[in-house]
Amino acid sequence: MERPDWFIEDLYPFESHWQEVDGAEIHYLDEGEGPVLLLLHGNPTWSFLYRRMVPYLTDRFRCIAVDYPGFGLSTAAPGYGFTPAEHAISVGRFVDALGLDSFTPVLQDWGGPIGLSVALERLDRVRAVILGNTWAWPRTDAAAERFSAALGEGKTGEFLVDRANVFVNLLVRRAMRRRSPSGREMAMWRGPFPSQSSRLPLRVLARELIGSSDWLTAIEDRLPEIADKPSLLFWADQDPVFRGAEKRRWESVLTNRRTYILRHAGHYWQDDAGPEASLMIRYWWDQSGV
Repeated sequence: MERPDWFIEDLYPFESHWQEVDGAEIHYLDEGEGPVLLLLHGNPTWSFLYRRMVPYLTDRFRCIAVDYPGFGLSTAAPGYGFTPAEHAISVGRFVDALGLDSFTPVLQDWGGPIGLSVALERLDRVRAVILGNTWAWPRTDAAAERFSAALGEGKTGEFLVDRANVFVNLLVRRAMRRRSPSGREMAMWRGPFPSQSSRLPLRVLARELIGSSDWLTAIEDRLPEIADKPSLLFWADQDPVFRGAEKRRWESVLTNRRTYILRHAGHYWQDDAGPEASLMIRYWWDQSGV
């Protein structure tokens, strides 16, 4: 496998790796040595999201950042539906293929339910949990229903996502608060989705915000099984997507937790506040005795 022509090498100063999983070629970075941090992304991002964190962690941790099939540089097998349940299966089999043990998932956006689904099936191999600005239960609020219907279904979704690429062109830029992505960075965000057909995975995740309610309920029901794992809860306080209600719910779920507020940071806190988040991971790891 090779990097595509649109790839800007100096913005992603890591070696690329690929692992075959069920006919898909899963792309990932694998940097550093030590306890494993499994870095998972949401929509419409990919392992590029973690580029501002990895350099601050690799002297202490082995950082593995994965692209789901259809995202980043990963390819999907024929017939793959790009649903979060399928992504969880792919990531789980990726974890097994690499023989990862005593790993700590780092989760945000759709990475939350996807990663927790993986972790709940491998509890004896999960060392700790790091998450922020995510959820793991059915969304029943009107805002989520409107968002899912507008971007995930029908002609409106096809126009906004498939044709206008609204997830990358509008939402990535507006969902960060401390910094604005440069033109070169935006080229890297757009790169994996050059055509209307390549943007289907983005629209599917928008649809499944409501469409995967049963799958999300199954994860919600099992959250008590992971509640006492050492956990670090990041919360970016300028996120237009996840706000105080989700933060308070995580604080009620996670019983062995440290909360850290990323002030004036937005939804994609790994990009917006990556160095600060990395330094907090190092501090928490030492102080909590993980």
